[in-house]
Amino acid sequence: MSQLDLARLQFAMTSVYHFLFVPVTIGLSLLTALLQTGWHRTGRPELLRLTRFFGVLLVINIAVGVVTGLVQEFQFGMDWSAYSRTVGDVFGAPLAMEGLAAFFLESTFLGLWLFGWGRLPKRVHLATIWLVALGGMLSAAFIMAANSWMQHPVGYTVDQTTGNPQLNDVWKLFTNPVFLRAYLHVILASLVTGSVIMLAVSAWQLRKGSNRLAFHASARLSLVVLVPTLLLAMLVGSELGVTEGKYQPMKIAGAEAQWTTCQPCSFSVFQIGGGKADHTPTKIIEIPHLLSLLATNHWNGQVLGLDTVQAQYQQQFGPGGYVPNIFIQYWSMRVMAYLAVVVLLVGLWGLWLLWRKKLSTSRWFLRIAVWTAVLPFLMNTAGWLLTENGRQPWIVQGIQLTREGVSPSVTTATVATSIIVFFLLYAALAVVDFVLMSRYARRELEPPAVADAALTPTSY
Repeated sequence: MSQLDLARLQFAMTSVYHFLFVPVTIGLSLLTALLQTGWHRTGRPELLRLTRFFGVLLVINIAVGVVTGLVQEFQFGMDWSAYSRTVGDVFGAPLAMEGLAAFFLESTFLGLWLFGWGRLPKRVHLATIWLVALGGMLSAAFIMAANSWMQHPVGYTVDQTTGNPQLNDVWKLFTNPVFLRAYLHVILASLVTGSVIMLAVSAWQLRKGSNRLAFHASARLSLVVLVPTLLLAMLVGSELGVTEGKYQPMKIAGAEAQWTTCQPCSFSVFQIGGGKADHTPTKIIEIPHLLSLLATNHWNGQVLGLDTVQAQYQQQFGPGGYVPNIFIQYWSMRVMAYLAVVVLLVGLWGLWLLWRKKLSTSRWFLRIAVWTAVLPFLMNTAGWLLTENGRQPWIVQGIQLTREGVSPSVTTATVATSIIVFFLLYAALAVVDFVLMSRYARRELEPPAVADAALTPTSY
């Protein structure tokens, strides 16, 4: 493998691994804030115990996730220095905002929340967990603004001396049509992830038969949040597809392996072939007009084919191959969509059992709900593969090719060595995180006396 291949592999590895933690942090912080708000308003002791229980899971996830995020950001100087030099005047601004504003906000108020039990007034302490959630969402906003600029560059001019883009309108970064839909999609996906994790933990505890009253409440909360949030995420994801179809038609055509321009366009549930050497795949179970709806919001909308966009890009940007990896593009779309339907069905099943007052006693549902915890991570990973692979071979759409962004002074052996080191480090972190999360998730709730004692002011 070349230095470019290894650098891409390393960044993909660290990015995917880091994004396993991000949606859990955002989703669980919002749900924990809802639990504490419920306790604050009703005084129900089981809600206090649940707040402290899921709060510990949140802290474990943040502690491990921060390490992976730092490693990811270091790679801009390690493997992608040419990219950093070219677009640093634009890309650096939202990254700096994320570090100086959002991350400090999140970490500061997380500390206040952790050590503020019994020391801060109840309303102030409640505000700290909401500010932790706000910090996580702000952090995601700045990162998504930077990423969305790579998908659809806006708010910049080109320096006539260096030829590099320079930011001249920061407001346009946050009104970028790609950002508005992608960011909302990430927040909704995070809430789905947090809800499924809370549901899985609650289902395991209900199967065990411990603290039924408390974990029935957390299971109910997770289901009430999960179903509407997932439906909204599907709608926003569809609108994001329309936006990307406008600015990145190659990405949308690749998601269907659509080589020729079509109008109207069908969506294939499954296909055989369709790669660069096979422009006429065998499509299994085609749904008429669905691709037109997903890509254009119109029943008979036109979707440009890969060959058509390739010809346009060659005319605009010069000779070269501008078609992404079709296998990744096609199947990432379907893994994300099909698993979302599975999660939705589980959520609807749970709401039906909740309505019939059989949620805590349905052993089949409780078994399946525990294993459903894996699905959001697969969905989120597939979504990022769809987004980032679909932009290739561009690192910044229309401005810089990926091969032009690698560090010229870094050798292939150096990148390969760092991949091995990072893999071993991440493997160790994965074991630590899994052991800590699974062990704590299986613990009994704090006894009411212990939870109440945490609210007693401590004298120094």
